[in-house]
Amino acid sequence: MDWQSLETFSFGDNPALADELAALVLAGKKTATCWAVDDGLLTAVGKLMVVLSGSGRPLAVVETVELEQRRFHEVDAAFAHDEGEGDRSLAYWRDAHRAYFTRLGRFAEDMPLFCERFRVVERIPAPEGG
Repeated sequence: MDWQSLETFSFGDNPALADELAALVLAGKKTATCWAVDDGLLTAVGKLMVVLSGSGRPLAVVETVELEQRRFHEVDAAFAHDEGEGDRSLAYWRDAHRAYFTRLGRFAEDMPLFCERFRVVERIPAPEGG
């Protein structure tokens, strides 16, 4: 696959979190993510994107397989589990995402989110000697 022309992104709001969440994707535990609707990030079912490490290294190509808009308080236990973080519970998801969106200065219980499920379609090998 010619992944080099695809849009790229990293998870989270800092390099350590990007690495932690990307590792969950590569381990098959994280198959979902969300972001604030007003972030302006757009995707669609079938879109391919490249996941980057915290240092910007391409790690994998993911494909959006489901996309819904929900309010923060409407996220359910199944989606929280698919996000793959912590103990995968809804309580953990709410605490972690409340903290994340608060760090960004935008948390509200009724904030609209894009909730995406994705699948890894290709792992990108590390460059030779890197």
